[in-house]
Amino acid sequence: MTYFVTGATGFIGRNLVETLLANREGQIHVLVREGSMERLQELIDRWGEPGRIVPVLGDLTQPRLGVSDEKVADLKGNVGHFFHLAAVYDMAADAEANMTLNVGGTRNAVDLANAIEPGTFHHVSSVAAAGKHKGLFREDMFDEGQKLDHPYFKTKFESEKLVRELVKSPWRVYRPAIVVGHSQTGEMDKIDGPYYFFKVIQRLRHFVPEWMPLIGPELGYTNIVPVDYVAQAMDHIAHQDGLDGQAFHLTNPRRQRVGESINAFAKAAHAPQLAMRIDSRIIQALPTGAIGMAMKLPAFKNVRRAVLADYGIPDDVLDNLALTAEFDTRDTERALAGSGIEVPPLEDYADRLWDYWERNLDPDLFKDRSFEGAVNGKTVVITGASSGIGKAAAHRIAAAGGIPLLVARSMDKLQETKKEIEDRGGTAYAYSADLSDMEAIDRVVEEMLAEHPAIDMLVNNAGRSIRRSVALSLDRFHDFERTMQLNYFGAIKMVMALFPHMRERRFGHIVNVSSIGAQTNPPRFSAYVASKSALDAWTRVVASEMVGDGITFTTIHMPLVKTPMIAPTKIYDSFPTITPDEAADLICEAIRAKPKTINTRLGTFGEVAYALAPKAVDQILHMAYKVFPDSAAAKGKKDPDEKASTEQVALAHLMRGVHW
Repeated sequence: MTYFVTGATGFIGRNLVETLLANREGQIHVLVREGSMERLQELIDRWGEPGRIVPVLGDLTQPRLGVSDEKVADLKGNVGHFFHLAAVYDMAADAEANMTLNVGGTRNAVDLANAIEPGTFHHVSSVAAAGKHKGLFREDMFDEGQKLDHPYFKTKFESEKLVRELVKSPWRVYRPAIVVGHSQTGEMDKIDGPYYFFKVIQRLRHFVPEWMPLIGPELGYTNIVPVDYVAQAMDHIAHQDGLDGQAFHLTNPRRQRVGESINAFAKAAHAPQLAMRIDSRIIQALPTGAIGMAMKLPAFKNVRRAVLADYGIPDDVLDNLALTAEFDTRDTERALAGSGIEVPPLEDYADRLWDYWERNLDPDLFKDRSFEGAVNGKTVVITGASSGIGKAAAHRIAAAGGIPLLVARSMDKLQETKKEIEDRGGTAYAYSADLSDMEAIDRVVEEMLAEHPAIDMLVNNAGRSIRRSVALSLDRFHDFERTMQLNYFGAIKMVMALFPHMRERRFGHIVNVSSIGAQTNPPRFSAYVASKSALDAWTRVVASEMVGDGITFTTIHMPLVKTPMIAPTKIYDSFPTITPDEAADLICEAIRAKPKTINTRLGTFGEVAYALAPKAVDQILHMAYKVFPDSAAAKGKKDPDEKASTEQVALAHLMRGVHW
């Protein structure tokens, strides 16, 4: 027996060819584009029977599939079965691709089949041809006036219609349900169907323990079959007598609820499952059109689109997740009777699908998660870059291939840092500016934009810390003004000055170096904590406005760092601190992963504790206020003998990283 197969390098096609090689004899002619010959050769090597595979150069978009006249003459009358599988099997594909490949490709395949006159023409359609039909859809049903409101539905219907009307040979049609990976190996070649939701399951597993019961919507019914069942069923039915002119539903006789399917994959992933599923009809019982009207509002559509995009789920997939029709399989079951070919329960092979996806298809496997990948070639403005954290971060960025733009008041120190970077093979630029002067910020940003085609990131690191109790600040209101001027106004002015440039490019990331104090509210830091808290609050508000422009923020609640800024407080000499290099690592992580915040556990605990028991926290902090007195510097004095007491050191180690 001689076969001709289109789409042999596709997912269903290669499984069908493998099944034919195992179960049948004779040559298999496979249509292949010239650019796919390498892929076909890999499959031929895998199949292990090179003498039986005959490549036929052609193209789905060309008349008669682009097959030469000589090849048509060679095949005419010699092909027993013509299998047409080449098509788009993707709800996310655009309308033009669907029409060109599904309808146009089928027309070209039919023309070729009519020219070579095969014994039987086998067309792989889809249950999508039933569109939004409600109720039972039998195998002998086709044009029932069903709603075809998606390009994929429409082209599957139109291509099957072409076969029914134009093919001169006997024909058979196969309508697979949602096809997933191989039930024995889990192999799948792309993310499609239920695989779109694997990333959601994976993230749930990361944040929620497996035993935690979840509540979610029940979205309706679906129908899932493994690719090996589809290939084996097609092979068997194709070789049975007396079945011409029929369609066969290659679906699960027992349709599955969407929630059941999600739970099967969640169980395979060791993720929490939906213990309670709320019927979507409860939501539909709300005032007519209320939900639909709300979801059409631009704001809701943008939120939905952003959430789905974060998980890699196409918009159209969610809208067409549930199948409205129930598919009869009686003709298929009769044709397969006695063959032993049947649809295995999803629960029996869901773990193999999950394992294959997580090892081979998880999009995170293909992301460059390195710091070098995030910063290489990027221009990064770093304020406070002449010393401490900013200087260390600049060295890290330059070493990874980034271009730091160093900003601080002292040009001589900036030039020193610039030279150090260049001596190590990096590139850096120095810009002097007083970041408490709003006009100076405008000037330096204008200068940087004039000299660099793009500024990709900003690290707001420059800051001023004042440790002084409010009792000693009654005649020093300027402490609050100058701290706010640099830590808050200077920082947001830098963002606002760069915002038009980043907005035009639709890309930008801002790293704000805040403080653990904004979470723990340590005494004597009212000026400093207020300025950092103001920056935090401003960032939370503005982030929601700028995210639509591709601009994102990370706030680092930095623990105590051993820098010149804390040098006047001599008791800090004995306190546990992190080094500028360790602090720079946090900045690099903010650039690499772009999280919303980077916190310490103690800082998060302090924030939660204050929310739950603010009066108790006040008492604890008042105790610390008594244990850690104002320094000599805060009193305007110098005390060379000032040092931390044993009690102070013990408490500082207990609450490591907090500013006391």
